[in-house]
Amino acid sequence: MKKIQMVDLQSQYAKIKNVVDASITEVMDSAAYINGPIVHQFQKNLENYLGVKHVIPCANGTDALQIAMMGLGLKPGDEVITADFTFAATVEVIALLQLTPVLVDVDPVTFNIDVNAIKKAITPKTKAIVPVHLFGLPAEMDEIMALAKEHNLYVIEDNAQAIGASYKHKDGSKTKVGAIGHVASTSFFPSKNLGCYGDGGAIFTNDDDLAHKIRGIVNHGMYERYHHDVVGVNSRLDSIQAAVLDAKLPHLDTYNKARRAAARKYSEAFKNHPNIITPTGLDPNDADDSHVFHQYTLNLKGVDRDALVAHLQSKNIPCGVYYPIPLHKQKAYTDPRYNEADFPVTNELVKSVISLPMHTELEDDQIDFITSTVLDFIASK
Repeated sequence: MKKIQMVDLQSQYAKIKNVVDASITEVMDSAAYINGPIVHQFQKNLENYLGVKHVIPCANGTDALQIAMMGLGLKPGDEVITADFTFAATVEVIALLQLTPVLVDVDPVTFNIDVNAIKKAITPKTKAIVPVHLFGLPAEMDEIMALAKEHNLYVIEDNAQAIGASYKHKDGSKTKVGAIGHVASTSFFPSKNLGCYGDGGAIFTNDDDLAHKIRGIVNHGMYERYHHDVVGVNSRLDSIQAAVLDAKLPHLDTYNKARRAAARKYSEAFKNHPNIITPTGLDPNDADDSHVFHQYTLNLKGVDRDALVAHLQSKNIPCGVYYPIPLHKQKAYTDPRYNEADFPVTNELVKSVISLPMHTELEDDQIDFITSTVLDFIASK
């Protein structure tokens, strides 16, 4: 059995090495390292894949989220509602822009932002909602968009973990996540479903005027060299990372299918176990492309999660706890406005979730060893 890794980027690279190496060499030969032709080529190819009018590449996923908010013209003191159970970058950029983060609880089944909690949190100062498609599962976008329309709010999709996922609307049609809200952001961090070999990110929108503004923001506020029309930042996707991403993009659906196949094997092994709740959003016949399993996360009941983590590590099985501390309890984001009674789900999830290895190169014997180790541990207690 191969060594088990949380993410096996080496094996993935080996399968596309010739294409990736050729793409990088082309950039090196051209010396067009910033905003070279490959950046624009990748941009167009990703626009076509997502079915979105505008993709604006940038330096990383956190920048993407911040720039999306800058483009919307949000002002200090404006309230932005987002999920308490997610990575800190989501709330970090809200605070950096001197906006007011409003954290709300998540759904106990999907782990995505609770629409009813959003409704309760809306005030006259609310200007935007940031749904996070957590672990690769789309949030309830039809309900969120309807709520936003009712209250004249922006919707900023945090799509860092779900690129390639499709949201099934109530009418049966499908849209790629990132192409539904007013604007969206994503990350191309190496471990993402579509990852580069460094940092990278992008902003998506169907709004022509907003796209124009964002294109200036990412490049020091310039539309014409040395003419600074808006306050901007320096956040550009370099050509080498664009070359890697453009080489990998044609494989994204295959990568996501492999993740769903691994998730299906995990879930079959844990099926109907009284102490294990497996992720939702998985069609047994692979007919549904909604969940792309950036993470495969179990919700444990009556199990010492931290003891299981230690046991897995003792067997050389990596695992992760995403996330061990709610954002509302993080020192940087504590606020007297928050009431513990408003976060029952998040406060429980941080004690009970565990993420198992998930990537495109998982092999059956690895999954068998991981699942049997988990089951044996629970049976022994």
